[in-house]
Amino acid sequence: MLLNYIKIAWKVLLRHPFYTFITLFGISLTLTVLMVLTSFLDHLFGTHYPENKRFRSLYITSVTYTDSSRTSRSQGPASFKFLTQYAKSLKTPEKVAISSMFGFTNAYVNGKRIKLNTKYTDADFWHVMDFEFLEGKPYSQQNIDNGDHVIVITDALRKQYFEDDGKPVIGRNVEIESIRYKVIGVVKGSPATRIYTYSDVYFPYTAPKSNYQSAGLRGNYVGIVLARNETDLPAIQKEFNSGISKIPLPVVDFGQKFPVLIVQADKYLDHFLNALLRDDSLKNRFVFYSIAGFVLLMFMGLPAINLINVNVSRILERASEIGVRKAFGAPSKALLWQFIIENVFITFLGGFFALALSFAIIQIINSSGWIAYADLTINFTVFLVSMLVCLFFGLLSGVLPAFRMSRLRIAEALKV
Repeated sequence: MLLNYIKIAWKVLLRHPFYTFITLFGISLTLTVLMVLTSFLDHLFGTHYPENKRFRSLYITSVTYTDSSRTSRSQGPASFKFLTQYAKSLKTPEKVAISSMFGFTNAYVNGKRIKLNTKYTDADFWHVMDFEFLEGKPYSQQNIDNGDHVIVITDALRKQYFEDDGKPVIGRNVEIESIRYKVIGVVKGSPATRIYTYSDVYFPYTAPKSNYQSAGLRGNYVGIVLARNETDLPAIQKEFNSGISKIPLPVVDFGQKFPVLIVQADKYLDHFLNALLRDDSLKNRFVFYSIAGFVLLMFMGLPAINLINVNVSRILERASEIGVRKAFGAPSKALLWQFIIENVFITFLGGFFALALSFAIIQIINSSGWIAYADLTINFTVFLVSMLVCLFFGLLSGVLPAFRMSRLRIAEALKV
């Protein structure tokens, strides 16, 4: 029976090319936008290179001073000293990495200026992150203790600075702000949207201008705590919060006293939401997700309403067919399921075109250079979400007209 319904749907599509084009165009365009958006969100918040362990990582990205009513606040990254004292000392994690927020500098080769993104890290950074080394290796704790002027660069900088001469670059020098650094490793670059790993050149934190010796709680560093297992994350947060609670209050910042100190070790998505909402209360999260859900529903609902009108017109032309089938004893339930299955089939057909179009758009984005090292993909998560959207979209735009037409009386259907 299902196969017969699909065959009927295919014949209907061929019978009215204009309605078919309008229907498939609306479905394909809407689903293409949703697929590309889903792919981009997965690119931002999913577990991808080089942060392949993000699912079992916690991020300490900001130190916030505020008053008891939380009307006045001062917020910024943590200092290296603070993270060493309160994050590196944790017993539960497997590793704790410390790295700076990315900075900027310049290098010159043959009179040509190269703008560089820079990052200062400790040795554990290379254990917490899964960078692919194309040449050499990361700097070690011994390099850091010795104050060696060594760096790790990306493949893009290797090509730009050494002009892709085909020779290995390990052991060769790069001059940055009149200081010579020896290249110790070359990695495949991280996408620019992964702000805690993206850079052109990576320095040991003991390199000049790292400001790792700054006193106080605030500075220019973030901590990334790697758990042995995902189930250890709550225990790590509890241990970290226990240490933070022992910091003497009030905190003095530029002569102003703040009685409340907020420092959290959050999952990747959570710490972005906390920064956006400025409050991690359940009420604010509920409001945020409600608004996001409403926007998504409206985005899908408006095209669905238009498709409902198209489907009503398309099905109305088949009223005589409905009347004849009812006259021969076809129950309303059978007609209802026939039209729903037809509409879901048409929606999935539009989803197929949307999938092909989304793939083409994603390839254009990845190769365009708009996002450095962009690696958007239609992976299993994106594909599954897209298929669920197709199913929901098909039901949303097909149930109402199908129900309306299945309830037609025989006489009314034959008059149409």
